[in-house]
Amino acid sequence: MKKLLIANWKMQLSYQDSLALAKSFRKKIKKSTNELVICPDYLSLPAVAAVLKGSQWQLGAQDSAGAATGAYTGEVSPANLKKLGAAYAIIGHSERREHLHENGAVISAKIKAALAQRLVPILCVGERLIEKENGEAKKYLSEQLRLSLKGVKIKKSSDLVIAYEPLWAIGTGHAIIPLEAGLINNFIKTQAAKILGKTVRVLYGGSVSAANAGLFLAEKDVDGLLVGGASLKTEEFKRICS
Repeated sequence: MKKLLIANWKMQLSYQDSLALAKSFRKKIKKSTNELVICPDYLSLPAVAAVLKGSQWQLGAQDSAGAATGAYTGEVSPANLKKLGAAYAIIGHSERREHLHENGAVISAKIKAALAQRLVPILCVGERLIEKENGEAKKYLSEQLRLSLKGVKIKKSSDLVIAYEPLWAIGTGHAIIPLEAGLINNFIKTQAAKILGKTVRVLYGGSVSAANAGLFLAEKDVDGLLVGGASLKTEEFKRICS
């Protein structure tokens, strides 16, 4: 099965830099055996969509609203994202959970709204350092999955993706040991299958680099990578893709 490799550019680039990087990715990263996705910021989505058109690259959004239309000032409709050409939407990223106080109910609504528009949600889950140190990581992850997937129904396994991103590893340069990531991914798959009735892909994200990407991808339960900082440089991400 192909691995799913997602470049999450977050809010790190200007509009011009996003456009230039998308062009560089398309030109220099070709014929990958993996499934490749770029998630630029909202402002850059239309321009990046135009750059990627006709290539192996797919477009993803960094978030998606919990409704298709309505009086939701500042939100972006999953229906519009789909019309723009987006195939994926990151939902419940740890940074949004922390800084924008998104909870399970909000995330569940966003997942349902994305699915209704045939967008594939990439649900992010992950424990904090305190849960890890107290030996409560699995309990914490189980609760995140329960709340985030409450009432969510999918028709096939490819309808939804989960990304495991331990908060203590994001942007710190201290990635989890690949073997441990594989074991936790397996746990997440098992728990999610109990809720959804289907086994979905589970990615790893958190201080991924060209130096460690191969080790993560070698783990059978790591179905791909959600890459932050390392996706901001073409040559770095090219090495990850290869």
